[in-house]
Amino acid sequence: MSHPERLSSSGGEPVGTISESPRMNGQSSESLAGFAARHGLKQSAARPPLSTYVQQVWQRRTFIWNFASAKTSSMYTSSRLGQLWQVLTPLLNVAVYFLIFGVLLQTGRDVTDFIPFLVTGVFIFTFTQRSVTAGAKSISGNLSLIRALHFPRASLPFAHVIVELQQLLISMVVLFAVVFAWGEVPSLYMLLIVPTLLLQLCFNMGLSLVLARIGAFTPDIQQLLPFILRTWLYASGVIFAIPQIAQDRLKDHPWLTELLKANPGSVYVELARTSLIESYRNKDLPKWHWTDSHLWWYAIAWAVIALVGGFWYFHRAEERYGRG
Repeated sequence: MSHPERLSSSGGEPVGTISESPRMNGQSSESLAGFAARHGLKQSAARPPLSTYVQQVWQRRTFIWNFASAKTSSMYTSSRLGQLWQVLTPLLNVAVYFLIFGVLLQTGRDVTDFIPFLVTGVFIFTFTQRSVTAGAKSISGNLSLIRALHFPRASLPFAHVIVELQQLLISMVVLFAVVFAWGEVPSLYMLLIVPTLLLQLCFNMGLSLVLARIGAFTPDIQQLLPFILRTWLYASGVIFAIPQIAQDRLKDHPWLTELLKANPGSVYVELARTSLIESYRNKDLPKWHWTDSHLWWYAIAWAVIALVGGFWYFHRAEERYGRG
């Protein structure tokens, strides 16, 4: 036998086995659940309490980071330019947006430094965009790992967001180079980009957890996401200044202006711009009678709501991932 039973020294029944098995076929009124409870048996895939689940995820923080680092290293290995695509992809997007919206449509004519404005918007929003897309595939794309190993499934969405964070950090080198090339001077104000990215990271993780659960049971969401994210990009002021639009075209619709202010996509983009671009912070915003004081409250609120709510929502289906 592949698993021989150990016999007691007296030659009786095996050590560590249940001395009495449940009688089936109607011979016993005791249910299987009652029998399991009487002998202290627990469901192997049962969802742990939320507090225990948080501890389990934290204990696997090293696995999450190493898993993300391995995926980052393996990306673009089949292409000749390799990891350079991590920077080229957002730069090519910037070039396309600049050609269409900057040159042809002249949407940046009222922005003092449109290139840093556009590059910052594209790089920061891409972080959220790619995190959401990766999160939606994090469960359905790792079913073999889920079915082979026992670990908190939230580790997978977290790891995929960390992958995008690592790529963003590489892109930030290019972003700072562009900002400095357009005449920005290093200042302490630029340090605000650190809490901005940390809050955005928390928001991205929470949203990724939500999309991970939806994508695990509704694969069609992956077909809808490109359209949803593209619409979100246009509504987040990535390629135009929301304060300018609010003053020129939405002055008769204050409720829509407030909605654009509270949009998490625009909140983190605007905070990054005011942190890195002095001309936008001190020239463009005052011209449109706009302040960024409210943005920090929105950024904190969205980060907390998304991370706490997303973690709770994902945890509720923990025992169902990988089944079927």
